[in-house]
Amino acid sequence: MDTYLCKVLEACLRLNIKPSQYLIYASIGEQKLYLFCGNVLKKAYDISTSRAEPSCVKDSLGTPTGLHKIDGKTGAGEPLDTVFRARVPSGTLSEQPPEERAKNLITARIMRLRGLEDGVNAGGNVDTFDRYVYIHGTNQEDRIGTPNSHGCLLLRNADVAELFDIVNDGTLVLICR
Repeated sequence: MDTYLCKVLEACLRLNIKPSQYLIYASIGEQKLYLFCGNVLKKAYDISTSRAEPSCVKDSLGTPTGLHKIDGKTGAGEPLDTVFRARVPSGTLSEQPPEERAKNLITARIMRLRGLEDGVNAGGNVDTFDRYVYIHGTNQEDRIGTPNSHGCLLLRNADVAELFDIVNDGTLVLICR
């Protein structure tokens, strides 16, 4: 069995959480996201995590570690170059002013993450959900594979749309250094 899959299953066992149909392992060190179904690796995606050190602390801008679940999916059916603000479509990339297009924008699809480990990534000043940490697309696809986010997991727009269509709300996501 794959080492990364074992880590996700170990986290589930430790927290007494039933594994979801699909399981995701995100490696900050490798800048990769691995999608499993059952005991089978279905796909590996290049990602970008935070420019800051990994951290679960509010306002750290670090990618939070630990076991999470997808809790809310936004953007089904939207064009891949859709820009989102506060999880609401706000036009396409070409419709944004130049100063906005220069920023690292939230595009294509959003999968919001909720931490499942009290005191680690859930509750108080370490709450992933309250920090609005997502798996989402970006207009800076050329930087995928290197740290470039403010805490989120960034994928190429086509990749995040593909993943979005495969996984459900409740899919478990283990993020590790």
